[in-house]
Amino acid sequence: MQAKREFRDRPDAEVAVLDALVNRHEEGMTVFELRSSVDVSIDRIEEALGNLKESGLIRVEDEGSGTRIYPDDRVIPEGDESRDPSLAEAIRERLPF
Repeated sequence: MQAKREFRDRPDAEVAVLDALVNRHEEGMTVFELRSSVDVSIDRIEEALGNLKESGLIRVEDEGSGTRIYPDDRVIPEGDESRDPSLAEAIRERLPF
């Protein structure tokens, strides 16, 4: 599952982090789990997390067993929004009408 389209215009590392978190939105992820799921350096993950938190797109919760990161509910797609757009939809979305 991917983050909603309106959040996909962010830097690649941020989109990758959001996508990983959306896939595990119910249980959240630790930084180590994110590191193994996202193919960017730990420095870029930390920067992405900072930017996403500042924008209010993630929440960080300190649980007894450690810190878990969750996507904000508005980032999680509903229904058929989670599917990838068709080629025609992607072109239509980029053309000014």
